[in-house]
Amino acid sequence: MPVHLFIGGLVAAGFDPSGRFLLTVSHAGRGVFDTATWKRVAREPELAYPDHGHAVGIGPIAGMSIPVVERYDTPNLEFVGPDGSLFYYESGTLYVTPPDA
Repeated sequence: MPVHLFIGGLVAAGFDPSGRFLLTVSHAGRGVFDTATWKRVAREPELAYPDHGHAVGIGPIAGMSIPVVERYDTPNLEFVGPDGSLFYYESGTLYVTPPDA
């Protein structure tokens, strides 16, 4: 079943090496979502934009350098997750479509 994550101002997103956590970077800070439940498990309002395609994790992935897909100069962001899920961001919503949907 598709999932909708409401993330205003998303600029980048990426997964930890295990694929269990999704790190999001926005103009309002960083968030971490558990990919098993899609619940947000950490939030940091301090701005910390990606540097050379990597962002610093928080919460359960604190301090980890996470490779991210960045969204600059385009209104949308599209990427594929480690399990084959499709991710599409537009107008404040990150749409997640599982590979079996």
